[in-house]
Amino acid sequence: MKSVEMDLRDNVGRLLLRDLQSVRREIEHYPDDEGPWKAVPGLTNSGGTLVLHLAGNLQHFLGAVLNKNGYVRNRDIEFLKRGLSRAELLRELDVTTDTVTKALGALVGSQLEGMFPQDFNNMRIPTDIFLMHLATHLTYHLGQLDYHRRCVTGDATPVGTLSLPALLLPFPQLPA
Repeated sequence: MKSVEMDLRDNVGRLLLRDLQSVRREIEHYPDDEGPWKAVPGLTNSGGTLVLHLAGNLQHFLGAVLNKNGYVRNRDIEFLKRGLSRAELLRELDVTTDTVTKALGALVGSQLEGMFPQDFNNMRIPTDIFLMHLATHLTYHLGQLDYHRRCVTGDATPVGTLSLPALLLPFPQLPA
């Protein structure tokens, strides 16, 4: 029987993977490589910037901090870099999805019950709560990305963001 901790890990994993797939669909629905980078009055970040920020955030906290995979984050570059093609943004999402799957798949119950290994302004946060924070952070920016895409393209067609059926898919398990 699975533990509550592993259920939480798998459920947060489902949310993260669902929303990363939604980010992918948003990028695929821009008609050209310039679309994700277009400035929209009143919006602080372009779609491309949001993708780089989300990828950097998850690769840092899940890959580098939890899974110790050697990823080195440059948060400033996430907000300064421009002009990547949609294919490059999608490759970054693929790396991020792989990082999320590996990091969460490697987590054990004792890690989930403990404190997240990184301090935040001298504050410690339980790992399970921080994982939920990462999922809601991703969803928050996914909404911004969806809005940006609709503003830039003029296309209000939904692309399956926040799909409920996707939450029923099993979280991928890593081979033992």
